[in-house]
Amino acid sequence: MSLRVVFMGTPDFSVPTLMEIVGQGHEVVACYSQPPRPAGRGMDLKKSPVHEAAESLGIPVLTPNSLKGTDEQAAFKALEADVAVVVAYGLLLPKAILDAPAHGCLNLHASLLPRWRGAAPINRAIMAGDPETGIQVMRMEEGLDTGPVCMSETVAIDALMTAGELHDRLSALGGDLMVRALAALSRDALTTAPQPGDGVTYAPKLLKEETRIDWSASNTDVHNHIRGLSPFPGAWTEFSIGNKQERLKILRSAPDTSSGASGCVLSVDDDPVIACGRGAVRLLQVQRAGKKPMSGKEFLRGAPLKTGDQLS
Repeated sequence: MSLRVVFMGTPDFSVPTLMEIVGQGHEVVACYSQPPRPAGRGMDLKKSPVHEAAESLGIPVLTPNSLKGTDEQAAFKALEADVAVVVAYGLLLPKAILDAPAHGCLNLHASLLPRWRGAAPINRAIMAGDPETGIQVMRMEEGLDTGPVCMSETVAIDALMTAGELHDRLSALGGDLMVRALAALSRDALTTAPQPGDGVTYAPKLLKEETRIDWSASNTDVHNHIRGLSPFPGAWTEFSIGNKQERLKILRSAPDTSSGASGCVLSVDDDPVIACGRGAVRLLQVQRAGKKPMSGKEFLRGAPLKTGDQLS
């Protein structure tokens, strides 16, 4: 049986779930997304990926700045949805919104709750060196990602996997998981289990201040920091060109057993090898300011980096 669905999402991560819901024959009566934001060199207003996808499907799109007002809440209730599906929407849902659909609101969350509740679960899982994570459908309540879990898929995190690669994997799995949950809901067969009381951690939004690489950390921590921030916002360091410092994003790395003073360039024979507080990392992919990503070898062909230099 098809359901009347309100879809609420904003970034690329959310789009596969929207497409799966439509593809399975459910009626998406409206799409809520964050308002268009200035972007690009011209700072023109740009619609979110979900906004653009919904319009391509002929679905009405609503972009309120808040859902706290009575008018917005009344408009939402008037949609008479069976269920709301929320995937990285970006706004807190007041109780009046949570209670409006006949079967409440289902959220797709990119972690194995209660670990990594919050805004940046994919990045935080990799930065912490977690060996696995997952994607879950949960029933929403007023707390931050505290609702009971309906369905779950576990995903192994490879030692070299970046946040971008994990993002794409979980996004694709999430679409399939959500339509399975909707199918069970339509049969009145969607069961839930409360989250465990132990193991609660939070995944706060990434801050600019934490993107700079700390070379005094161990090579494991530096490597996890790099891949957990790749490709965006990107972990970075600085190297010297003459008497100037240039910023360098590090997009891919691999632990190395070499040793030396923290931040010291140990080798430029192949990909650059940089010493950490313990061990070292090999820089496999980097990006200079204003340039496209390139391999460590390509970087060395155009940068005056030599053994013994210090990265700040």
